[in-house]
Amino acid sequence: MGFKCGIVGLPNVGKSTLFNALTQTAAAQAANYPFCTIEPNVGEVAVPEPRLKELARVAGSKEVIPARMNFVDIAGLVEGASKGEGLGNQFLANIRETDAIAYVLRCFEDEDITHVAGRIDPIADLETVETELMLADMESLEKRKANVEKKARSGDKEAKAQVALIELALNELNEGRPARRADVPKDEMKAWKMLQLLTAKPVLYIANVDEASAATGNAYSERVMARAKEEGAACVAISVQIESELALLDEEEREEYLAELGLEEPGLTRMIHSGYDLLGLQTYFTAGPKEARAWTVKKGATAPQAAGVIHGDFEKGFIRAETITFEDYVACGGESGAKEAGKMRAEGKDYLVQDGDVMLFRFNV
Repeated sequence: MGFKCGIVGLPNVGKSTLFNALTQTAAAQAANYPFCTIEPNVGEVAVPEPRLKELARVAGSKEVIPARMNFVDIAGLVEGASKGEGLGNQFLANIRETDAIAYVLRCFEDEDITHVAGRIDPIADLETVETELMLADMESLEKRKANVEKKARSGDKEAKAQVALIELALNELNEGRPARRADVPKDEMKAWKMLQLLTAKPVLYIANVDEASAATGNAYSERVMARAKEEGAACVAISVQIESELALLDEEEREEYLAELGLEEPGLTRMIHSGYDLLGLQTYFTAGPKEARAWTVKKGATAPQAAGVIHGDFEKGFIRAETITFEDYVACGGESGAKEAGKMRAEGKDYLVQDGDVMLFRFNV
């Protein structure tokens, strides 16, 4: 289990360059003209996880398998996309299939790279994209409202609940706010998600700064950070150009380059981890001589649910999870040492998995 994050923004803000850096490929054509990405590009990316390498060393694992997530490079939206302008309808459908949205916002000046609106204003860019998504949501809700109201009048309880959620969403949208700002009761979240609203998805703002501002940010990125703080949204300032260069280097060269720039880690690492936090994801591990592997689960997942990520039969026939914390696994020199030291716990069906747990599942099918 990972997640699918759509990369959106106006044309020429660095979306495809970011995608190329993420996937370390040139699959997405990065060119200086609008709509150079005609079909959405989907790339599977390894989640940076330093603990995994340490586990593999201790366990003597032959193979190291990181957790993975998908990023979708979606072509540039323009004003009027909700009405089909540019290649709008197709791209809005692509966004609908994602779990979260990363807004790439241009926070750099470069006379050689055209801006579709002829000016550099990341907040205006953000609002242009968000407005198109809100208009698309409003149209979608209005279309289904009449049919659901008809069912509700006939006494359908589910339809009545759905009407209430539709009105809740429309109230936000009509006030110029994205649907994610709505106060949805916890017990209604499943039905809320079924509305498939574009603006209900969690967002991550990517402030794409120039190379000189990679470590410190700049006036443009500070405005984006302030907006994110105001909304309670996630935000990362990175230089997409630097990330694309880092993607071509080996590990030693990458570390040297980062040190020269005054950066502790690549911006993409911060971006991926922000995406994890955004969706409430965490990592647990399995480790042995054959492989050390990272697995992704939602925070609050039970041991059987975590087992089900590996295979459905593990969840169905779950007996117990032999669990060691990452720290204890390493300190005790692996599974045997942890067991001898009394650091291995037998956890049952109600155990809530913790980030960094090293787990061995016992099951019966």
